[in-house]
Amino acid sequence: MTFVQLIEYETDRGEEMDRAMDDWMRATEGKRTMSREIHTQDRGDSRHYVDIVEFPSYEQAMVNNDLPETKRTAERFRELCSNEPRFVNLEVVGDRS
Repeated sequence: MTFVQLIEYETDRGEEMDRAMDDWMRATEGKRTMSREIHTQDRGDSRHYVDIVEFPSYEQAMVNNDLPETKRTAERFRELCSNEPRFVNLEVVGDRS
């Protein structure tokens, strides 16, 4: 069953966040377990972002979270955020198109 993680955060340093994510993508090529990531920005508050990250399973998400590159990037994200990011872990129980 697919697993989705929402990461909600605020930052004035969006371009630096994008570079950190690009660096992570390069560093984890061939070993990350993320299926897809959708990066969104609030239309009403340009400082507010939500990233929607999809994994094949919860277990695969935990493998991804345990990568040293993921841990370093998470630390960098926290430095760039205005407040502590909020993580919401979701099991997909339905998928309608």
